[in-house]
Amino acid sequence: MEQTLRVSIFGATGYTGIELLRSLLTHPFIEIKNLVSQSYKGQKVGEILPYFSVTYISDIEFVEEPKEEYDIAFLCLPPEISYKLVPKLLREGKKVIDLSGAYRIRNTEVYEEFYGFKHENRELLEKAVYGLPEVFRKDIKRSQLIANPGCYPTATLLGLYPFMKEGIEFGEVIVHSISGISGAGRKPKQHFHFPEMTEDFFNYSVEKHRHTPEMEDVIKRINGREIKVRFTPTVVPASRGMISTIYLKAEKVDVKELFKEVYKEEIFIKVIDKPPHTKWVLGTNYCFLYPYYDKRTGTYVIISSIDNLGKGASLQAVQNMNIMFGFDEDEGLLQTPIFP
Repeated sequence: MEQTLRVSIFGATGYTGIELLRSLLTHPFIEIKNLVSQSYKGQKVGEILPYFSVTYISDIEFVEEPKEEYDIAFLCLPPEISYKLVPKLLREGKKVIDLSGAYRIRNTEVYEEFYGFKHENRELLEKAVYGLPEVFRKDIKRSQLIANPGCYPTATLLGLYPFMKEGIEFGEVIVHSISGISGAGRKPKQHFHFPEMTEDFFNYSVEKHRHTPEMEDVIKRINGREIKVRFTPTVVPASRGMISTIYLKAEKVDVKELFKEVYKEEIFIKVIDKPPHTKWVLGTNYCFLYPYYDKRTGTYVIISSIDNLGKGASLQAVQNMNIMFGFDEDEGLLQTPIFP
């Protein structure tokens, strides 16, 4: 398929919007039509985001509402805003990839507790496809609305999927994830201020994190069983990158062969023989997985590394777009990791 796809990005000046732009500018079949930003409306891209001043979008002005016709909308917005905007865009006949959590979880009760707003669009929650391509590729291809996964759930679910695909039962899952500070967004926060964040790291949202019910919800969709996830996130003084360490108990299998077999056709999943570093995936859509079995404790340990802005957000959104429109799945996504 070699049509030109017209794109609008809502929330184009946040970290996920910027990363999305970086990838789409290398995509041969994409034309950026509208960059929506309430904060910078009327100002040119090259002035606000000088790293794009060398590209064809340098003189495009940010707009409050789309002015040019387009085919697909990427929403890089807070969930409560995406929640209201999605139905309008679908009525207009647009395809939508929502990078917020507004349509990821099918249990409406979760939203009031974990997101702070009441979700009353059960019909769209049922229609939305969870955008994890390695698991839901066929559904993504037919969908009008993709709920792009969260970063922590992406790293975790890719580490669990081989067990679920092969019907290997397991009980409670323990997940400890370490992430760079870009996961907190671009808006300044005091505890992420350089003098306070440097040489420091800490756990947060230990008692209640909104990605916990997302993981549990999707596990149930894949597995047909309710599995509890004990999730603890840690933020470290790095710009980006994520490592999740997953612990579970299950029947004895050759775990490395299991993972290699399940992911043998997946271009963005690399099953490796030593623990991954975040720099191995920096700026990419790759996920590196290191699974092993700890004989001493009878526990499977899976270490999963992604870029939280890449496979954990914007680049996975591009992968979903490619599937929806019949492009090669790796179009615009063949960047090598940035090193050092």
